[in-house]
Amino acid sequence: MIRLYGLFFVVDLVLTVVALIDCLSTDEHAVRNLPKVAWVFIVLLFSPVGPIVWFVAGRPQDRRVGRAGQWRPGNGFPEYERPRSVGPDDDPDFLKSVSRLRREDEEMFAKWEADLRRREEELRRRERENRRD
Repeated sequence: MIRLYGLFFVVDLVLTVVALIDCLSTDEHAVRNLPKVAWVFIVLLFSPVGPIVWFVAGRPQDRRVGRAGQWRPGNGFPEYERPRSVGPDDDPDFLKSVSRLRREDEEMFAKWEADLRRREEELRRRERENRRD
């Protein structure tokens, strides 16, 4: 049992030393998610979880992202390949549907107002009849 604990201790020590050396030798601008100093403290204070987290979340990625590689400014679509999209304010079909919906809403509101007026008049008429009786 003591040998197993000794093995775990050696693995933890090696993992911490390798992660610390890797963290300290990495350029400041290449470190991900946190400043380099924070990663050093995490690796030292939270062993063995800290070194594992450094390798997963803090270490710079060496491989390129995606098939085309990492995006750099100016690598957008050439003008002839740029997808053409029309904003809602410039789309005549959208503007027609908005005006149609607005007209429908105004008509519905006018019907509701007329129905409310009719019900109020009916209620007043009933109140007057109840007073007479």
